[in-house]
Amino acid sequence: MKSFAVLGLGRFGRQLALSLASQGADVLAIDRDCKNVDAVSDSVTRAVTANLRDEDVLEELGVAECDCVILSVGSDLALAVITVMNLKKQGCRHLICKAYDEMFRDVVLRLGADEAIIPESEAADKLSARLTSSHLKDFLRLSDDTAIEECVPPRSWSGKSMQELKIRNRYKVTVIAIRRGKETLLAIDAETKILAGDTLVLIGSLEDLKRVSSLD
Repeated sequence: MKSFAVLGLGRFGRQLALSLASQGADVLAIDRDCKNVDAVSDSVTRAVTANLRDEDVLEELGVAECDCVILSVGSDLALAVITVMNLKKQGCRHLICKAYDEMFRDVVLRLGADEAIIPESEAADKLSARLTSSHLKDFLRLSDDTAIEECVPPRSWSGKSMQELKIRNRYKVTVIAIRRGKETLLAIDAETKILAGDTLVLIGSLEDLKRVSSLD
């Protein structure tokens, strides 16, 4: 069982702690406000009211011994700086920081945080991509210009094989799977046909994926 420490139980930290616990993870939740701690105490493994600035308290609670530590302290950059430095000194294996903005993100990464996320920004980017891609069911950005998406194939593709369609050559995207009802086809070859009701899982550049999703 993986162990997590969630430091800071505001809206984001509280939801993360509860979600991890619901999936069976060992969760240590810490906040200086006893009301926030009480809100998760019945759901997580341990919930503790403590001052994150206190290095000795973090060590006593064994925070750095967890498989992953998530630091979520709102816009309090000074507190984040102190906590990141203390946890890295204690040998924290993997530290993720919730960042308030790009400056916050850059600072904690320079101090040794393994990851820094801006949830609002990432959620907005994902929603924007979903809303601007027609027929889009799911979307996963792999880099600035490459993604995996699920889409309904154009009607003109129905009943035709991969060899006939030449999707990779014509559209510069690759079909990596086909969802057909409850089945997912991964062994795709030249003879595989696309049927009505299929959902394609494609990988390619954002521009090429958007072009395919706009086909009739």
